[in-house]
Amino acid sequence: MKHGKRYSTAADKLRGTGESLPADLSRAIDLVLEMASAKFDETVEIATRLGVDPRHADQMVRGTCPLPHGTGKTKRVLVMAKGEKVKEAEEAGADYVGGEDLMEKIKGGWLDFEAIVATPDMMSVVGRLGKILGPKGLMPSPKAGTVTHDVAKAVNEIKAGRVEYRVDRQGNVHVPVGKVSFGKDKLQDNLTSLMTEIVKAKPAAAKGTYIRSVTLASTMGPGVPVDPADVLAVVR
Repeated sequence: MKHGKRYSTAADKLRGTGESLPADLSRAIDLVLEMASAKFDETVEIATRLGVDPRHADQMVRGTCPLPHGTGKTKRVLVMAKGEKVKEAEEAGADYVGGEDLMEKIKGGWLDFEAIVATPDMMSVVGRLGKILGPKGLMPSPKAGTVTHDVAKAVNEIKAGRVEYRVDRQGNVHVPVGKVSFGKDKLQDNLTSLMTEIVKAKPAAAKGTYIRSVTLASTMGPGVPVDPADVLAVVR
């Protein structure tokens, strides 16, 4: 893969530090912040490879985590509901609320939102959008807390910076944990909270080493390998 000049410069700078990698979590965050040089506020993301086989249903890893300091971005939330739940969603700050009308808009290509919350009685409607929402990671699910009667709580948590994590086909989990402008302490708080939840979500069927590798990077920066043992040492 060909990288841009900014990335290559940062990667050369990282190699030139003579750092012993993988680094402990604290030092890895320092390095990511040092490598970030874009003119915009870069997102910091963690990627971890898990010792699971996602082809087996009993080894799927999926859940949500409220980050103490949010992600630095407020998501646009769509709520599929009817009756009194419509008002509840609107009062909670949902950007869009509706039912069949929104389904038709989505079928027509409208996707101006980053999260969907649905009440259980609306899943027969939402289910018809599976081929559109599924590939984009937008399909609501009880496991992710986005199929619920308590739509106000779900909307508030998503707006406050709740993130969803889900293992991909290769056993990797990628999650944004904040912005470069957050600084070290807030990023470390968010990372600790996220990794604590991922460790708690270890499937009983998973054997051997669970956290195989951890990498931290900003949007335009190179990945910094993190010592998995150090990550496990700081989880709560």
